[in-house]
Amino acid sequence: MASNLPQPLDAGLVPRFAGIPTFMRLPTVTNLTDVDIALVGVPWDGGTTNRAGARHGPREIRNMSSFMRRVHHVSGIAPYDLLRVGDVGDAPVNPIDLLDSLRQIEQFFSTIHRAGAIPISAGGDHLVTLPIFRAIAKDRPVGMVHFDAHSDTNDTYFGDNPYTHGTPFRRAVEEGLLDPHRTVQIGIRGSVYSADDLDFAKAAGIRIIQMEEFADIGVAATLEEVRRVVGTGPTYVSFDVDALDPCFAPGTGTPEIGGITTLEAQQMLRGLRGLHLVGGDVVEVSPPFDPSGNTALVGATMMFELLCVIAEAHAQRRTIASEQPAFAEN
Repeated sequence: MASNLPQPLDAGLVPRFAGIPTFMRLPTVTNLTDVDIALVGVPWDGGTTNRAGARHGPREIRNMSSFMRRVHHVSGIAPYDLLRVGDVGDAPVNPIDLLDSLRQIEQFFSTIHRAGAIPISAGGDHLVTLPIFRAIAKDRPVGMVHFDAHSDTNDTYFGDNPYTHGTPFRRAVEEGLLDPHRTVQIGIRGSVYSADDLDFAKAAGIRIIQMEEFADIGVAATLEEVRRVVGTGPTYVSFDVDALDPCFAPGTGTPEIGGITTLEAQQMLRGLRGLHLVGGDVVEVSPPFDPSGNTALVGATMMFELLCVIAEAHAQRRTIASEQPAFAEN
């Protein structure tokens, strides 16, 4: 164990039901330069068009993350021995002002980005990914591996309102934050508003793996396609829990039957090892629709899966950078 790095509370010494809930039972951090990976809550669902409640997601995910242990049982990755990881709290939000919330969230993540930390976030509805992109993709667009039942590339809702949880990736492409040619969406399914709902995404170059295709080709072939699409460039991972069948995650705003299983999702997240990962989020956990807490447990587990592959990727980049020869100035 790298004792100089922050470690989670040991459940063998401090029971899981005791202490202040934090992501993965890690220390809370106020100085962002003290972490390499910042675990962040975004308790906001002002972009939700129907069943609200994802604003309560971060708190319950923190609670359920007490079930996570230190080492991944398949990969053997021990993220807390690789990098400094901490809970940096929640992004500030304004529950009655959508534009102000987008501004505040962007500012908070800009501070994280300037400090050199990689964010892994718990939402919140899916609109929160847009201000995160505005913070971390200003200098160059990112690619994305996107797990979801919905493409989230619609244009407007309820008149000409451009900002909802159904529009973030259309806005991100339009703003030059998301490279559509390096974006793959997995698990898309369900009835649509009109036959042309996916036309923007397809025309922009986004690779859409609808649920029916995923069921045909399986996890391994899907991962091959992911690697082909995103390549070696900086890549963000966004995991909407409604990508899962609602029998696994009923506590979400827009459930769609016929989704992927939790095991398939875990296998795909584990299969992202080796990509140039620069951040990720788990969104749309809505605890009011699942009093059992199972959906929050799913959210915490997917967050841990993300943490493992992102920590390994970042640690490897740092090792490579440290081994580069230094050239003296003439």
